[in-house]
Amino acid sequence: MAVPDYPRPPFKPQQQSFPGKTARMEPEPDHGEESYVGHGLLKGKKALITGGDSGIGAAVAIAFAREGADVAIVHLPSEEHDAGHVLGLIEKAGTKGTAYACDISDPAQAEAMIEQAAGALGGIDVLVNNAAYQRYYQSLEEITLEEWTRHFDTNVHAPFNLVRLALPHMREGASIINTASVQSKKPSPNILPYASTKGALANMTLGLAGLLAEKKIRVNAVLPGPIWTPFIPAGMDEEEVKHFGESVPFKRPGQPAELASAYVMLAADSASYTSGALLTVAGGAPMF
Repeated sequence: MAVPDYPRPPFKPQQQSFPGKTARMEPEPDHGEESYVGHGLLKGKKALITGGDSGIGAAVAIAFAREGADVAIVHLPSEEHDAGHVLGLIEKAGTKGTAYACDISDPAQAEAMIEQAAGALGGIDVLVNNAAYQRYYQSLEEITLEEWTRHFDTNVHAPFNLVRLALPHMREGASIINTASVQSKKPSPNILPYASTKGALANMTLGLAGLLAEKKIRVNAVLPGPIWTPFIPAGMDEEEVKHFGESVPFKRPGQPAELASAYVMLAADSASYTSGALLTVAGGAPMF
């Protein structure tokens, strides 16, 4: 199958308030709605995906469903419309789909959501910690302690808490996949809090892989490069949005659909010896 001729910068300057809406992006991202074809790699698995309403999370949800998994997606209350669209695609794939409005940074909400999702799915075989918060800052003075804390509450503390809460519902052979970022290795100054959280999440992935090995639960992370999602107009300066993706060898941002196969591979039983991996998907950009 030929690779689609995906859009290249310059893009129309555009900004949104966090967390951003897919329909307001120009051009709209490709989540694999028309292109992803499953091969039964996750048949019978039960997957929970945070931030599954748009961007990378939506692409992963669609791919998992087409690979045969039952999928629960978690989203903020304001993202009900996007979540409904993805839920429809999950159900169209012929698997069970559920959606939960939840602020994962709130421990009480997170605990209730995990119990509901695990009950509805009949357990959790794959946990994808994908939801995150990002904001752009012109200077260090703009970064308040409140903003710094908000980043860590959503991007680090919540994933750790969800792993802790999900463990009683996971069996041997289960998989945890964290969405980290190339920012964990090459931080951009204007998104310092976000980059710092992704460094912490990558490190946490490696530590958890060691801690959970005896339980035969694998822990890995995907490190996306520039990916065209609502995060971009919601978390970057207009001028940076215009030129987003130019700096990598592919000279364009990746589409969410182009990351889905990485998550499928890490979730599949065929990756039974893969744990503690930090998988970079960044259009040829070297990361060390």
